[in-house]
Amino acid sequence: MTSGALALIAAVVFAWGAFSAKLERADLTAPMAFVGIGILLADSLPADAGAAGVTVLTEATLAWVLFSDASRVGLRELRGDAGVYGRLLGLALPLTVVAGAVGAWLLLGASLPWYALLIGAALAPTDAALGAVVITHPAVPARVRRILNVESGLNDGIVTPVVLVALAGAASAPGHAGANALTAVLQLVGGALIGGAVGATGGRLLRAAGRRGWTDDSFAGPAVLALALVAYAASVAGHGNGFVAAFAGGIAFGHVAGRGGPREVFYVEETAGLASLLVWLLFGAFAVPLLYGRVDLALLLYAVLSLTAVRMIPVALSLIGARLGGRTVAFVGWFGPRGLASVVFALLAVEELGESAAPAVAAIVLTVLLSVVAHGVSAGPGAARYGARSRAPDASAGGEPAAAARLRRSSGGPGPGEDVITGRTP
Repeated sequence: MTSGALALIAAVVFAWGAFSAKLERADLTAPMAFVGIGILLADSLPADAGAAGVTVLTEATLAWVLFSDASRVGLRELRGDAGVYGRLLGLALPLTVVAGAVGAWLLLGASLPWYALLIGAALAPTDAALGAVVITHPAVPARVRRILNVESGLNDGIVTPVVLVALAGAASAPGHAGANALTAVLQLVGGALIGGAVGATGGRLLRAAGRRGWTDDSFAGPAVLALALVAYAASVAGHGNGFVAAFAGGIAFGHVAGRGGPREVFYVEETAGLASLLVWLLFGAFAVPLLYGRVDLALLLYAVLSLTAVRMIPVALSLIGARLGGRTVAFVGWFGPRGLASVVFALLAVEELGESAAPAVAAIVLTVLLSVVAHGVSAGPGAARYGARSRAPDASAGGEPAAAARLRRSSGGPGPGEDVITGRTP
């Protein structure tokens, strides 16, 4: 990378930080801006910048995002909506994978069913960070924000075994795909156990050290940043799923960290935010150029369907009888942006399959690119419009009337002004 390109990247990061609120009010999100900057800088960056380095940065960023998001999910709230999560992850997610794979087979003419499965699985998980405006928008009911957050935190880990099986099948390793399926399921369980243990242990140690005055506040944040990577790396080293470990570690840390937890996790969020800017810039610089000469009507149609019908119909079917209301179901179905997890799976495909993965990678890249634009433009207005309509005292529409709020607080959930993790008022 030239010094001029480095200076320009740093200047863009500074400019975004200085004017981010104003730009976001104009419905320009950080992923949109930095993908665009990456496209402009594509010729200034060395072609051999290193796929391995990009993969490491992307995986670390995703681990930090998952950890920080999960740390703000209370166990009471997680148990309270377990039925909704079961529907979204146990029914909607598999249906989305199947629909995406069938669509890829029919529209894109995948040379092997394994490539179609790879595309469908890689584009099934959602990215809360890409839809951060919705997740943090105060107009959106807390329950709906939590549903979107938890779904996005778990679905990439759950779909990873399917991606691994598809990669093994595409690599034409006889018998390897079936073995990989069982191994990947065990990786999910192992990741959850390792991540939970690391997060809980780290949270207790940090809390105990803080009570005794052993912790310098200026280093507590970096300690939690490292803890998220410990959960991820320890799981990978133990042949578990690192992304599930990061999410499970965040939930466990948030549950035991106490009053200091949110402040320390804020440092992780800030670092993940910076790293994600770089990931989106690299995505624009190295991934988007792969589309040149490959985009046709069939590929564009598939990307549009992947972001709409392929997700929204399974979500609607899975939530029948969940009493969320049609408006909320449509809102949850639409705000399922594709982001970092899909980028990671595309990088895995390039590493495992080489040039033969180009058509599948093109489908993933185009869908993510359209998601960056479509969900970025619609996030602010959509959240505000949905929030305004959900203020009516109709619990079935996803809102939270005063009586429900009082009931929730009496059952232990956090109320206004209370810590989202500990439930205590600061």
